[in-house]
Amino acid sequence: MVDSHAWQVRQYPDPHVTEDCFELIPVALPDPGPGQVLVRNTWTSVDPGLRLRLRPDAPSGYFAAFPLGRPMDGIFTVGEIEHSDDPDFGVGTTVWHSQGWRTHSVVDVAEEAMNGVARLRALDVSAMTPQSYLGPLGAMGLTAYAGLHVVDGLSGGETIWVSAAAGAVGSLVCQVAKLLGHRVVASAGTDDKVRWLLDDLGVDAAFSWRDGPVVESLRRAAPDGIDLYFDGVGGDHLEAALEVANPFARIALCGAISDYEREPTGPRNLFLATSKNLTLRGFRGSAHVSLLDEMQTRLGAWLADGSLQSREAVFDGLASAPTALADMLAGRTVGKTIVRL
Repeated sequence: MVDSHAWQVRQYPDPHVTEDCFELIPVALPDPGPGQVLVRNTWTSVDPGLRLRLRPDAPSGYFAAFPLGRPMDGIFTVGEIEHSDDPDFGVGTTVWHSQGWRTHSVVDVAEEAMNGVARLRALDVSAMTPQSYLGPLGAMGLTAYAGLHVVDGLSGGETIWVSAAAGAVGSLVCQVAKLLGHRVVASAGTDDKVRWLLDDLGVDAAFSWRDGPVVESLRRAAPDGIDLYFDGVGGDHLEAALEVANPFARIALCGAISDYEREPTGPRNLFLATSKNLTLRGFRGSAHVSLLDEMQTRLGAWLADGSLQSREAVFDGLASAPTALADMLAGRTVGKTIVRL
């Protein structure tokens, strides 16, 4: 038996995430059996999508809601194997899997976790940090890359707006789009984030959505309209995109964080999708596992030569995971939010 600790949900947030929503409990893990490995987790992910699962019923088609009173499964994490009888996963191998927000995990080698994207996978950490596989080389990178793929945005040469651009996915979309040759307009929630997007990531224009009506800010930043929109916010941001979109523009619907902790607000002008011949394409990164190797090859090369930045908001210790989630949802973090265990 292995003594470990794991977070479980005590009560669903109403509406905001607080530490009181969770409980850190001791868990006695059995020794791994045939086809299993024991992993000591070293880094665990904190993502906006976790908020959707902190409801009695998660959205239809999404990952299931976290049940009350049970350790939280379906969260990307990285760790090192401490016990294994599988020749493909030796002791000391760095891996990713789906049993995060806990100190140790017993993982089934063959489990197709999270639609297969979080199946136990050995990671090459000779040139990349382990935590980069929770950001640009993992689910965040796949989501960014797949979102551009589904709206035919990997060829470059157009104007793209990226909302929530200082977050884990948005900051990657901005950089990949620039490297592909797009004109990139970005938006975020603070002046400091806007300066980072302009000065460090090199976007062509950026604005804070707090400075006035989003549609007016977007028109100033993209006077010739937008051809692509990567939506992580929904609500008034999606409404603004529909207003400013050029005919036949394409919109990748990644998330709607503006609705996660309040009543949905829009958009009110959806008929523009018809009148302008727009494409609105919902997607999930986990539905595009076939792109994972391609994404890791391209983004890995850009990381290695310094073309791509990976900013991290690091919280220390498993006990900090709920605070990390609350801070990220409140917009107090930049880049990929992670917990170092």
